Amino acid sequence: MSVTYDDSVGVEVSSDSFWEVGNYKRTVKRIDDGHRLCSDLMNCLHERARIEKAYAQQLTEWARRWRQLVEKGPQYGTVEKAWMAFMSEAERVSELHLEVKASLMNDDFEKIKNWQKEAFHKQMMGGFKETKEAEDGFRKAQKPWAKKLKEVEAAKKAHHAACKEEKLAVSREANSKADPSLNPEQLKKLQDKIEKCKQDVLKTKDKYEKSLKELDQGTPQYMENMEQVFEQCQQFEEKRLRFFREVLLEVQKHLDLSNVTGYKAVYHDLEQSIRAADAVEDLRWFRANHGPGMAMNWPQFEEWSADLNRTLSRREKKKATDGITLTGINQTGDQSLPNKPSSVSSYEKTQSYPTDWSDDESNNPFSSTDANGDSNPFDDDATSGTEVRVRALYDYEGQEHDELSFKAGDELTKMEDEDEQGWCKGRLDNGQVGLYPANYVEAIQ
Repeated sequence: MSVTYDDSVGVEVSSDSFWEVGNYKRTVKRIDDGHRLCSDLMNCLHERARIEKAYAQQLTEWARRWRQLVEKGPQYGTVEKAWMAFMSEAERVSELHLEVKASLMNDDFEKIKNWQKEAFHKQMMGGFKETKEAEDGFRKAQKPWAKKLKEVEAAKKAHHAACKEEKLAVSREANSKADPSLNPEQLKKLQDKIEKCKQDVLKTKDKYEKSLKELDQGTPQYMENMEQVFEQCQQFEEKRLRFFREVLLEVQKHLDLSNVTGYKAVYHDLEQSIRAADAVEDLRWFRANHGPGMAMNWPQFEEWSADLNRTLSRREKKKATDGITLTGINQTGDQSLPNKPSSVSSYEKTQSYPTDWSDDESNNPFSSTDANGDSNPFDDDATSGTEVRVRALYDYEGQEHDELSFKAGDELTKMEDEDEQGWCKGRLDNGQVGLYPANYVEAIQ
């Protein structure tokens, strides 16, 4: 940092000009500002990288949760695949944003950090070598001129004091003429004083003009020396400005996903998956597997057989029982339709329909309040799983609205196992449900 040297003491700064004594400090301060701006830019990119990572984790968690919900839900066929394509899109975009995060930290952040280290060299006594060199250069360039300026200011002050003293002497001499009590000797002293003051005025004026002339003669050299040091500071600052421009262009390339081939492919594949959805095909599949196209053991007249010993009910006929042969069975319906189990959701694969039914609205799957959109029809399935009590090993403060906060030693319930990002879903004893880092807790034995 700049300090005022002794030769400038007593020099009164009359303007805010760069050429005034000590006003080079703004140029010197720019070097320290450059180092701070590098740190600010690194902090800026670090925060953006954290946002990219958090967004990627949220996309992954969203895709995992909704993939499970759709798989367990009633949607089927090609429309199910189209819906699931959105989860694939989220996972792929998540990977791209993790790549953005990696580029910001591994490339841009490190590049700025290394450049800052190479451009600015810290001194043992504090400050930077570049700042001290610039300040010393300006001080050396300004010192001779500042010394002459100090002499000019002193000569100016002496001359003005002499002029003031002369004016006072003239005033006293004029007043004495009106005073009859003064004798000729006293009047003579006053006149001598006036004469001496006039000589002092001429003498100080001559010295003032001479020192001012010397200052004017030294000004061109002063300006040349100051310009030289200033130009060195300009060149140092130019390197930083050009480096910032270069880095910001690279950051822009890392953030701009519109030119990334993989990003375009994500949405091309998503569109293809959605366009592949075929309502006619899905309805044909549902007809064959859950509609009129299903096989049916229509009731037929059966002769009594001693081997059976008893009459089977309709429900018992539907069970595959060893040692019983059913006779008179006709199968109707479109049996030539191919089954496509790959397009059946896990909900449909495991769903069993009771043979007993009634017109009671309580058995109507469409009478639920879920149909009104007041709740998630898949919530019951989403909460399945084994819950485990765990204890916090460390303090954790939730960074997002969907994260839990707890202290070391607190107990909570783990609701879901750790995902690929290292997060678990849990519930605090106060009922709050959210996410937390898996490695912050341990199972209670």
